[in-house]
Amino acid sequence: MIAPRIVALFPGQGSHSVGMSADLAAEFPAAREVFETAERALPGLRSIIEIGPQDALTLTANQQPALVAASLAAYRAWQAHTGLMPFAAAGHSLGEYSAHVAAGTLSLEDALRLTRKRGELMQEAVPVGVGAMAAIMGDPAAVEDVCAGIEGVEPANYNAPTQTVISGEKAAVEAAAAQLKARGLKAIPLKVSAPFHCALMRSAADALAPDLRAARLGNMAFPVVANVNAQSVSDSSQVPELLIDQITGSVRWVQSIQALAELGAEVFVEFGPGTVLTGLVKRILPEARVMNVGTVAQVRGV
Repeated sequence: MIAPRIVALFPGQGSHSVGMSADLAAEFPAAREVFETAERALPGLRSIIEIGPQDALTLTANQQPALVAASLAAYRAWQAHTGLMPFAAAGHSLGEYSAHVAAGTLSLEDALRLTRKRGELMQEAVPVGVGAMAAIMGDPAAVEDVCAGIEGVEPANYNAPTQTVISGEKAAVEAAAAQLKARGLKAIPLKVSAPFHCALMRSAADALAPDLRAARLGNMAFPVVANVNAQSVSDSSQVPELLIDQITGSVRWVQSIQALAELGAEVFVEFGPGTVLTGLVKRILPEARVMNVGTVAQVRGV
């Protein structure tokens, strides 16, 4: 059965927690199979997800595949329980890999291995202390204007109409934040392990590119809206280049949600731990219907 107006959303880094989706794996065979696949693909990952420690789970190289596994466990439990299928999907940064597993573009095994390597490469791309990120509250046009005038900093995430994250060299990010504060915007430094979605990630993009281009691609059961251009993609052959560009490109989340609304989205369902994406959707589309599916009760609609 197809529910033509349900959009599946998948979270990115920062939504992790020890034990995420463990109750689903205990209750639903479809979720348990995801965890078993994760353990075969990346031995030791299931233990880190289920019992931690938190420090190990937070490591970028563990957190990325762990979130893919937890999100897909929730998605497949929901799908098995309801018999429903979304008409489109999107994922925030890392979450775009989860979206492509749900759509059938990538196998779960390939997505887990790719995101493990993606995490390692992104962490290695910039020495600790060289880069920085900051969340800017205010007009995104002002953010773009300031970044255009300072070398080494750029918009990384357009998360909400008045929340844009900037990323780049530490001194450049701090200079941009100071200018934006002078214009009356609010700037909040972010505690991150690396400056994501900016030119400093070029080495990571170049190193992951051969693996993405070599990945086995399946036919897509439904379109996925790409982070880098906020356009709906139904041809899996386009996906590797989009995921390569995503590493250095901006996450255009506001435009992505607006694009999904224009396609006819009626209900946005966030699969996996946390409520970050449903919160952002409500800021982008205040009238939108949103749901979270990350626990047994939420799968059953209790």
